[in-house]
Amino acid sequence: MTARHPLVERAREAPQAPGVYRFRDAEGTVLYVGKARDLRKRVLSYFRNREPGARTARMLALARNLDFTVTATEVEALVLENTLIKRHRPRFNVLLKDDKTYPYIKVTTGETWPRVELTRRVREDGHTYFGPFMGQYMARRLMDVIRTRFLVRTCRIDIDGSLPRPCLYHHMHACLGPCIEGLTTPEEYASAVKDVLLFLSGRTAELVARLESSMWTAAGRDDFERAAAIRDLIAVVRRLGEPQNVELPGRGDADVLASMTDGEHATVCVLPYRDGKLVDKRELHFEGAGDVDAGELLASFIAQFYEANPAIPPVIDTAQELDPDDRAMLEAFLGERRGRKVTIAAPMRGPRVRRVELALANARAAFALRFRAPLAQAHRLERRLGEALGLPGPVRRLECFDISHAGGKDMTASCVVWESGRMNRKAYRSFLIRSVSGVDDCAAIAEAVGRRYRRLRDEHQAMPDLVLIDGGPGQLNAATAALDALGVDLPVAALAKREELIFLPDASDPLRLDRSDPAHLVLRQARDEAHRFAVSRHRRHRRTRTLASELLNIPGIGPGRARTLLTRFGSLSGVQKASADDLEAALGPRLGRTVWRHLHETEQDPPPS
Repeated sequence: MTARHPLVERAREAPQAPGVYRFRDAEGTVLYVGKARDLRKRVLSYFRNREPGARTARMLALARNLDFTVTATEVEALVLENTLIKRHRPRFNVLLKDDKTYPYIKVTTGETWPRVELTRRVREDGHTYFGPFMGQYMARRLMDVIRTRFLVRTCRIDIDGSLPRPCLYHHMHACLGPCIEGLTTPEEYASAVKDVLLFLSGRTAELVARLESSMWTAAGRDDFERAAAIRDLIAVVRRLGEPQNVELPGRGDADVLASMTDGEHATVCVLPYRDGKLVDKRELHFEGAGDVDAGELLASFIAQFYEANPAIPPVIDTAQELDPDDRAMLEAFLGERRGRKVTIAAPMRGPRVRRVELALANARAAFALRFRAPLAQAHRLERRLGEALGLPGPVRRLECFDISHAGGKDMTASCVVWESGRMNRKAYRSFLIRSVSGVDDCAAIAEAVGRRYRRLRDEHQAMPDLVLIDGGPGQLNAATAALDALGVDLPVAALAKREELIFLPDASDPLRLDRSDPAHLVLRQARDEAHRFAVSRHRRHRRTRTLASELLNIPGIGPGRARTLLTRFGSLSGVQKASADDLEAALGPRLGRTVWRHLHETEQDPPPS
């Protein structure tokens, strides 16, 4: 099958050099980004006679274009691959969605009066950074200690001696107050900053010796309040410096990675060891990862994870074997970033195996908690919905409709989707109602339902197990009639707001469910979400139409110039946000200023050009 793929000839034209390749669909959207030591060999492997995996087969079925970028080295290919994945977020790549950098504590030692702050970006700016911290809890805990015990400032104000009085932090004894002349001296403040640096560096013994000296000095000058504060700080420092309970054989710094996947979703667990001690745990989940190989998943994860988080240990142990070429490329990439050698291995014996087994156990537990427990809950809800409404089977997919308008104007319909136990926002749809004039919610429901299921029928797409309408018997009958006209047989129900009654076709009385019934909760959740989505889309359409009318009402702006503005600024809101200079560049000085004044008539005129 793949031998007859339209991209086979294009793959044969690929250069025999390291680089990056991109599969695109017919519209040019990037489907997949990959790297290779030999581009031609790699892309031709997709079209061998062997049957590809389901995920690769789906990608190839959509692919209609293939392009390449040659790089000087394999490491450059890896860096470019990461950049392109971030930029395009291809649907068939494993995407590190939780790609925020770890929190760091930054001491602005490049300033006259240094301050301490949390940050997620490490820059070469002359300041000192500590971290990364695997989670917010430890970083914020240390920040609290620094703020309340070391008295170094955490504010962002510029210190120039012009402030009339200190802020609340000084009055709370949480800052030495360098912003006010006379409250502290440069020497005293510098000593406090040095204590913070020792504290964050983990040099506990040196810090405690300095603090004890300061404590006895304060006591010697009868400043017993300050001496007591330093005594308490010493106790905190000693407590934080105590060895941790979790320790496994094997000294040194290392990150241990393990993945767990079921062919649809995946979880990666990271266990960081520092000086042989387990210091934290990080779990990252990938919904819809597909049938990706565990080794391929870890390779993609490592590249993206350490590209975003620059604290790279010398050893990375993995529970699954990586492809030798991928491992060599990653070791070169990480070694270049770290400035020293990095080793990636899947240990088979010795004390490091225990750490790998622990990571794998954590990955399995996290996967079950994230994906299997909610799945079991979803199955229970699906069965209960079917039972409560008297349907022959469970309700795995529910689609709910609502209408929003302003006195019959800008009428908009929403269709929201509940699937697998939760709302599926990616499947939401909205409709501008075209055939209805005046206030007629029933006719609007009929149009929206008819358009929705005509398309699903004609494109042979899967139908929902239940159609829910926000309304009463009138809206229910309108939806049923629209489905009958299409020849589509689907279960339909309506949920009225006032008494939360459920109306079913051919039922003489509405169904009353207890408000705490899981089925009733799901129906209300879908109905409320459909209402929210309909209102938001109606308001957006009304704003767009109002602005479009406003543009055409401006003297000198006709359909042609309106199209020029939309093309240049991307949208009507882009026109509204454009500066006077931008509008003048697009339309000329006089007309540009006229448009700007019309759109900002409640504001001041733009400054003269």
